[in-house]
Amino acid sequence: GLAPYWLNVDGALFLSDKADVLGRVTTSYDQRITRQLILQPRGELNFSLQDMPRNRIGAGISSLELGLRLRYEIQREFAPYVGVSWERRLGNTADFARAAGEDTGGFSLVAGIRAWF
Repeated sequence: GLAPYWLNVDGALFLSDKADVLGRVTTSYDQRITRQLILQPRGELNFSLQDMPRNRIGAGISSLELGLRLRYEIQREFAPYVGVSWERRLGNTADFARAAGEDTGGFSLVAGIRAWF
């Protein structure tokens, strides 16, 4: 949905066939630089209602991602973008990652095409 100040907020709830419940809240804001060039700060928060050791996901807030994307709208329905993203695993999810010898977070570059019909 659209929150005050044109802040886009999306929520999702997932239920597996093993009754595992996960959720995600994503927020973003489109800041127009020009008519076709848009800077988009974004945030994503993932959570789980229970520990899922098989999937290395812990109960509570499991991860946080913050990013910044720059997109060029060739048409409103078609826009390539580039950006940077920072992710961090939190709580028991971070503990599972450390036990498996994995990093708990870091930066990444993103690129893609936003398209809708």
